[in-house]
Amino acid sequence: MNNSTACLANAAVCQGDSCVLPESNFNYILSVIMSIILTILLALVMFSMGCNVEIKKFLGHIKRPWGICVGFLCQFGIMPLMGFILSVAFNILPIQAVVVLIMGCCPGGTSSNILAYWADGDMDLSISMTTCSTLLALGMMPLCLFIYTKMWTDTGTIIIPYDSIGTSLVALVVPVSIGMFVNHKWPKKAKVILKVGSIAGIFLIVLVAVVGGILYQGSWAINPKLWIIGTIFPVAGYSLGFLLARIAGQSWQRCRTVALETGMQNTQLCSTIVQLSFTPEQLQHMFTFPLIYSIFQLVIAAILLGLYVVYKKYYRKNHEEFPESKDNETVSESSLYKMNGGFQPDEK
Repeated sequence: MNNSTACLANAAVCQGDSCVLPESNFNYILSVIMSIILTILLALVMFSMGCNVEIKKFLGHIKRPWGICVGFLCQFGIMPLMGFILSVAFNILPIQAVVVLIMGCCPGGTSSNILAYWADGDMDLSISMTTCSTLLALGMMPLCLFIYTKMWTDTGTIIIPYDSIGTSLVALVVPVSIGMFVNHKWPKKAKVILKVGSIAGIFLIVLVAVVGGILYQGSWAINPKLWIIGTIFPVAGYSLGFLLARIAGQSWQRCRTVALETGMQNTQLCSTIVQLSFTPEQLQHMFTFPLIYSIFQLVIAAILLGLYVVYKKYYRKNHEEFPESKDNETVSESSLYKMNGGFQPDEK
């Protein structure tokens, strides 16, 4: 009698002393809660990014869009193509190739603005590129995914949830637009919101790593190829972005800015889209890649920033010893700007 009572208290179906325990729905509940929290935090991060945009300066870059055009080619030309090449070269699973491509199609993250500041970059261009790429991702991400996943979707290997991805992207436009309006009306309050959003961005990355580790415990036991891709991908973004900007005749200051905007992707957005768009079975193979990319893009950026600081100190030392080099540099730099009215020299 006591055994039957104990069973009734802990089971859904009992026949005599034999009971069947109900399936635990803990993971499902945690997944729903995580999706809601991710969406809220990402909206806050994007809202704070909008608070960092000055409408007048943003419109100024739109009117003289050469720098933004170069950034656009890097963001939605180089990165998706590089993601496709790496996926095919390393012969990873189609579902893993999808997350690599989603990462490559993501707009620049707010971290790029911070790093651009420390690298003496063009801050107005950096913020404008981040904003434009976020807005343009609404159409460019689905387009790039359609083009580069065609070899897998045509064979029926994978199905891209364009509706879920599109919904996630549309939802981002609203907080960014509101943030721009807030910065226009109340610039002092916008600065406070920006700090809160930066903290929320860090918390978002930690939350994704911790909760994702609980929900998808087997996701960290992934193919080592994804770790290699996660290392090569940001290096390719930084270097090719810098190279293309220089070929386009941009100043060194803008080259550094475009490089950071190209390689520094919005990993929070990628994690959220993946979480909201794919099944738990698919997430086991793809969930950790945004975290891997996030780690290596920061590590590599820190190394590049350290090298730049060393170079700057060495350059200043030589500059003090040979002051005439300044005049020579000014002449060589200014010749680039005379070639195109959209070029602007670095502010000294």
